[in-house]
Amino acid sequence: MKLNSVTPTPPPTHGMGCLCCTPFLQDFTRRVSADLSRRAMMMGLGASASAVGLGVYGDAQAQTEATAEGPRPTVFVNIRLFDGQSDALRDGVAVVVTGDKVVAVQEAAAPMPDDAEVIDGRGGVLMPGLIDAHWHTIMAAVPQGVALAVDPGYLHIVAAEEAERTLMRGFTSVRDAGGPSFALKRAIDEGQVQGPRIYPSGAMISQTSGHADFRSVNELPRFPSTPGSHLENVGAGMIADGRDEVLRRVREQLMKGATQIKLMAGGGVSSPYDSIEVNQYTEEELRAAVEAASDYGTYVMVHAYTPQAIRRAIAAGVRCIEHGQLTDDETAALMAESGTMWSLQPFFDDEDAIPYTDPESRAKQIAVSEGTVRAYELAQKHGIDVAFGTDVLFDPSLALRQGKLLSKIGQFYSNFEVLKMATSGTARYLEACGTRNPYPAPLGVIEAGAWADMILVDGDPTDDLNLVADPDRNFRVIMKNGVLAKHRH
Repeated sequence: MKLNSVTPTPPPTHGMGCLCCTPFLQDFTRRVSADLSRRAMMMGLGASASAVGLGVYGDAQAQTEATAEGPRPTVFVNIRLFDGQSDALRDGVAVVVTGDKVVAVQEAAAPMPDDAEVIDGRGGVLMPGLIDAHWHTIMAAVPQGVALAVDPGYLHIVAAEEAERTLMRGFTSVRDAGGPSFALKRAIDEGQVQGPRIYPSGAMISQTSGHADFRSVNELPRFPSTPGSHLENVGAGMIADGRDEVLRRVREQLMKGATQIKLMAGGGVSSPYDSIEVNQYTEEELRAAVEAASDYGTYVMVHAYTPQAIRRAIAAGVRCIEHGQLTDDETAALMAESGTMWSLQPFFDDEDAIPYTDPESRAKQIAVSEGTVRAYELAQKHGIDVAFGTDVLFDPSLALRQGKLLSKIGQFYSNFEVLKMATSGTARYLEACGTRNPYPAPLGVIEAGAWADMILVDGDPTDDLNLVADPDRNFRVIMKNGVLAKHRH
């Protein structure tokens, strides 16, 4: 199954989206990633190790040393290579990194660059950094009640700390599926804090009484002059009814720098005013969002569980379905035929489920959990290359189990298939934003020219997928953007 392609749209004269997406600042970001980011990140590694229990790190000064010709190369030797795409490990190779890119995958006996820092893999597996296609950077680690009421400054402080923990779990890139993550993305890109690459969607756009409408009924009715709700004011969600409001809200997120747009097209588990079966947004409203996103060279992703919601979204030109656990065989076939992307999460009713005490939300959660196995089976039946995502929300303890959620997909796919899904496969979803891609180099692979995002595993995850569930113990090296975020000797 091939993903739909996005027809590139030439960027406006003064850059695309917010200032963070201008060609000048994209170039600036790439340069500081090899300089400022390297220094800022390494200066804080000792304190970070104490804070999150990461063990002993490598020599920061050695990591920042540079030759007269440029950054000091890093070479991984004595490794078994999983390149993110192959169905077998490669032995007898070395991987050379200079600056923020992989510059060579060469024979182990080939000459090394002068003054290279050599990392002995001790026979472990070197693999691309993991990617989460449905992550909520700002809201993963705060309880729902806090997120709905707290000062936004607190949200961002907690989110910055969680971003570092996300990186230390080996997730070097995420597609943010809704929330005000633009400032955190910029801070990470500039090296102010550690964290994964973020592909931001901006505010989740919802109809009145839809999945992202958490207002009290006492705040109704809403008039054109009515102030925004708390979630709207912090940029977490936006209420839009009718074509004109949808266009406005979509364009606002694009102006802020969204790489793709997120709409709510059906009922949800946590939202108070809708059942799972509710269809949200008319086809005309959905098409308005699709047209506005397409004009900027990117696409719309929608929250949808049911066949009816999915079919309406596809008819409107939506390119990516989030969740879809309640779909049927006919609708899955339609997704395959239309090339619709499917971001599917391992929602099971087990110890890693988000705890809901409200009876209505709990009943909806059980229905979604019961559909998860069927959804993965339908994806396999129709040859749909689904993305890996977690959709962790409002639960800091569950966020810590991000890798464990990935390992659970091993009941449906081979270990190689799971690892490819969470690297090169999910990378295609991030890169589908076309001309709005803030990181225009290959992700999810280890090859010449790709971003130097890598994990050195003590052991072989292609043989034991559970190794990714315990990154503190099993990930000896984590590199993002050519910088050693973790190096346990």
